[in-house]
Amino acid sequence: MEITLGADEVIHRIRQRQSNGDSLSKKQVKQNDPELMRNALFYFPSWEHALKSAENL
Repeated sequence: MEITLGADEVIHRIRQRQSNGDSLSKKQVKQNDPELMRNALFYFPSWEHALKSAENL
C-alpha cells in the first residue's frame, strides 16, 4: 500500500469534502476517493476515528 498523504492532509481532505457537501460515508469515499480512504486507514484505526479527528481539531 502506497501512502501518498500525510495525516494533516487526510484531515484537510475530510474537512474539504464536508464543506463541499460531499458524502462522508465510508462506502461513498471508498468509491469516489480511494486514495483518501487508504491513507485515512493508515493513520487512523478506522474511518470513524478519522472523521472524529477531523471534527476535533
